[in-house]
Amino acid sequence: MPSKLHRKKLLSLFEENQEGAIYIKGAELMYRYQTDYEFPFRQESNFWYLTGVDEPDYHMVLDLSTQTYHLFAPKRDAHFAVWHGFVKSKDDIQTLYEPGELHYDNELLSVLKELDPAMIYCLNEEQAEFLEDLDRSFQVDTESLVDAITYCRSIKTEDELDMMREAASVNNIAHRKTMEAIKPGMYEYEMKALFDYHQQKRGLLFDAYNGIHAAGRNSAILHYTESKSRLESGDLYLIDAGYEYEGYASDVTRTYPCSGKYTGDQAKVYQIVLNALNEVIESVKPGVKMEDLHMMAAEIITRGLKDMKLLKGSVEELMENDIFALFFPHGLGHFLGLDTHDVGGYPKGVERIDRPGIRFLRARRELQPGMVITVEPGLYFIPALLKPALEDKEKSKFLNSTKLESFFDFGGVRIEDNLIITENGHENMTNVPKEIKEIEKLIQG
Repeated sequence: MPSKLHRKKLLSLFEENQEGAIYIKGAELMYRYQTDYEFPFRQESNFWYLTGVDEPDYHMVLDLSTQTYHLFAPKRDAHFAVWHGFVKSKDDIQTLYEPGELHYDNELLSVLKELDPAMIYCLNEEQAEFLEDLDRSFQVDTESLVDAITYCRSIKTEDELDMMREAASVNNIAHRKTMEAIKPGMYEYEMKALFDYHQQKRGLLFDAYNGIHAAGRNSAILHYTESKSRLESGDLYLIDAGYEYEGYASDVTRTYPCSGKYTGDQAKVYQIVLNALNEVIESVKPGVKMEDLHMMAAEIITRGLKDMKLLKGSVEELMENDIFALFFPHGLGHFLGLDTHDVGGYPKGVERIDRPGIRFLRARRELQPGMVITVEPGLYFIPALLKPALEDKEKSKFLNSTKLESFFDFGGVRIEDNLIITENGHENMTNVPKEIKEIEKLIQG
């Protein structure tokens, strides 16, 4: 099973015969406030990565000196069976997860005492406190394991990539089906329901993140989640959504016209973003830095806005004065995996660049084979950013105020694909129409 390979990969980063142990506590059931409303269970990603266990209340220990994998299962009773169903026997659990040693969770303290590790490596202060509450004599390290498991998870195995390809395959279908169905008069929540239906119909039951289903002005709200507005004729509709397969996420964005035809300005703005996406994707390969790709996209967007006569001055001046950040305020993309914003974007010691727009870049490192990233340039007309800029003496000289004000109700455009970095370039897992003619043809039938 993949988790066995993941454990081997992690153990290789610790010294051979090291006198210590790795401990991770799995996720528990979560409830809404102080009620019995139970949220759908989703395992903590690091625990899932190393164990393959997608059930609540488990623990794991890796003995570094012997490389033995200890799994601790919750001791279920008849009361649990009444409310939650079948209780797995020890033999069931052993067959399913294949630990080196299987114990019940009430044996955790005694097993740790028997192992007597010089140091216990865990993920965070909360889990360190849990261990210290078991026994104050335990020595706990909360940094080394995080760095090691982040390194492991940032380079995907072929099994992981296959799961991501499956998530992407279903996501491609759901996005196409949703695009085909759009028409004025629908509501954002109807579009969301359609998207969810086509995912769940194909067996993907968990959304990878809170999807964005945004029409008209809402498309300029970067993390819009209300999904209550009506789609009007002439609106653009932005959908940023994906589901996960075996925990591995897909994350795709498309922006298209509710009426099936881009207007003149919509087509111009859309093409600017599409140019940025396509040119950046052509440049994605091992050794390229994410921040360089971001700045490439920013320059393409800046040049496009200048061609539309929304900006004044040379492209060089506009870039030097960070005017692009008024229209492209988020990062170009992020790592993708067991979490939508997956770990590994900032290696230890790498700091964020303190510059408008790029300071929100979620990944800043050279790309390597086996990494999976999103590329998602965007161009938005956000009054909260543009109005202060129009009143700013330095910024306003680069802005065509009269023309820009007419775009305050425009919304925004974002287009996003998911890429695997390969030895010689990349593999694009996203297959959803993005050229203007392709989109219009699909919507119009």
